[in-house]
Amino acid sequence: MSNTHRFKLFIMMVLEFFIWGAWLPLIFGYLPSLGFSPAQQSLILNAFPIAAIVGMFFSNQYVDRNFAAEKFLGFSQLIGGLAMVALAFTKSFWPFFGLMMVHCLFYVPTLSIVNSIAFANMKDSQKEFGLVRMGGTLGWVLAAWPFTFIFVDWAKVDAAHAVGLKDWLVAVLSSPLTGDAMKAATRYTYVVSGIASLLLAAFSLVLPHTPPKQAGQGAEKLAWVEALKLLKHPFVLVLWLVTLVDSFVHNCYFNWTSWFLTTPQAGGGVGIGSNWVMPVMSIGQVAEMSTMFILGATLKRLGWRTTMIVGICGHVVRFALYAFFPQQQAVIILVQILHGICYAFFFATVYIFVDAYFPKDARASAQGLFNVMILGTGVLLANSICPWLLQTKFTDPTTKVIDFHHLFLIPMFCAAAAAVALALFFHPPKTKTEQPSVG
Repeated sequence: MSNTHRFKLFIMMVLEFFIWGAWLPLIFGYLPSLGFSPAQQSLILNAFPIAAIVGMFFSNQYVDRNFAAEKFLGFSQLIGGLAMVALAFTKSFWPFFGLMMVHCLFYVPTLSIVNSIAFANMKDSQKEFGLVRMGGTLGWVLAAWPFTFIFVDWAKVDAAHAVGLKDWLVAVLSSPLTGDAMKAATRYTYVVSGIASLLLAAFSLVLPHTPPKQAGQGAEKLAWVEALKLLKHPFVLVLWLVTLVDSFVHNCYFNWTSWFLTTPQAGGGVGIGSNWVMPVMSIGQVAEMSTMFILGATLKRLGWRTTMIVGICGHVVRFALYAFFPQQQAVIILVQILHGICYAFFFATVYIFVDAYFPKDARASAQGLFNVMILGTGVLLANSICPWLLQTKFTDPTTKVIDFHHLFLIPMFCAAAAAVALALFFHPPKTKTEQPSVG
């Protein structure tokens, strides 16, 4: 792959994940500020995983068999971007839900499509994908950090009369916007996300041409059916189910970590200020970039199975430290580095594996098949179970103290079981000539 192509694919990934990273972290607090009920909030949040499941059967099929991938990406980002901008000016539930559903239905499938564009224009995906996908992690970080300084109550900062850069930074980071001011500022995350989406729509015009693949002789006309048929091979089915478990565990982290970090140490938490949650959690994304850089070399040295097992075991270690050392702030902050291993060594490796083992005429649908678990079913499962476990099963109704120790043992053991299953039952063909067919 030429350096020009690699740079274009890198920028594509930066914009793709900037879009998502701009609005997602703050939506959990923004929706209640609009007066939406818990049930209404759940509907809005679940638009994303629902779109991942729907996209498997429609959008990815069209990309595989009917449209050039870069053209479909441009069209999807145009519609999704307009819907996202409109969300900034919407305060009623049904219009908000409708616009979020439109955005997700067009945006979520592009998470598979950008992978397909990248893989189609690579000569050595194991070596090159990590470097290209690192752009996505950079995009997420770029979307998160500026808002740490944008959502600042500058009146409080001025009133602090800070002397020197250090004191000024302390004043800035300890003076977040609250109330109506925070609500008014948060809506601009949707404007920023929408503009990024429109930029990607325009940028798709200069991406490498990635034409659809016609079904081969005797192949299924429906690409998603062809992708589903590969589940009859045990190693594919095992990986698909393990991906569901890992996605659930991964989203337990996002559901519970902010609670854990901000809960005072007396209540069993870490005791970190709320304005530091995003910077602390973004350490994982920074670490992810360096992990992506070494992913190709790791795959060549360790192979598919061992690399994926190491990625899953990252969750085991992280949740074990959460469960047994919650009051060690430095340890909890440092362990965020494992996010890079958890994501790159499992999820990114899964995407590379799919590209290597699935038929070329069904690759977008194959990526979508696994995104059904990564972005769809796993997220739905976590979003449905995690709030119930946290607020009902592991919170003392009298003292309101959360039993984080036993709570975090659940994802720890789930991840451990997934790693064992992968070690025992995942046995892919050793050479590409042994790749399975759908027939």
